[in-house]
Amino acid sequence: MVDWLTMTIQMVSLGVAVWCLISFFRDRPMLVPHLIGMGVLWLLVLGQAGVTIAAMVGGQRPDDFPMFVSYLATIVLLPPACAVWGFMERSKWGPAVIAFACFILPVLLVRIEQLWSPVV
Repeated sequence: MVDWLTMTIQMVSLGVAVWCLISFFRDRPMLVPHLIGMGVLWLLVLGQAGVTIAAMVGGQRPDDFPMFVSYLATIVLLPPACAVWGFMERSKWGPAVIAFACFILPVLLVRIEQLWSPVV
C-alpha cells in the first residue's frame, strides 16, 4: 500500500465530510458538486486499490488475506454506494449520508493498513 496515497485519501475524505456537514447544517440537499467531490475521492480509492492489487499479484500478501480482501472491497464500494444513496435523498439528510461515509472511510483505511503491515 502507498502511505502517501492513504493519507491523501484520508484528508480528502475528511474534507468532503466537513463540506457535507456544513450543507447538512445549512439545510441544503446534496448537489452535483458533492457528487464531484465523491467522484474524486472514489478515483483516489480506486488508485490505491489498483496499487494494492498489483502488489498482491507481485507476491506481497497480508497474513489475514480474506479479511484484507473484504476490507478492500468495502473501501472500494463505499463511496459510490453512499453517493447514490445521498443523491437519492433529496432532503438535508443526503449530505449527512455522505458525511457519515466519509468519516468511516479513514477508519477503514487505518484498519486495512494494520492488516497489510501488522505491528509485531
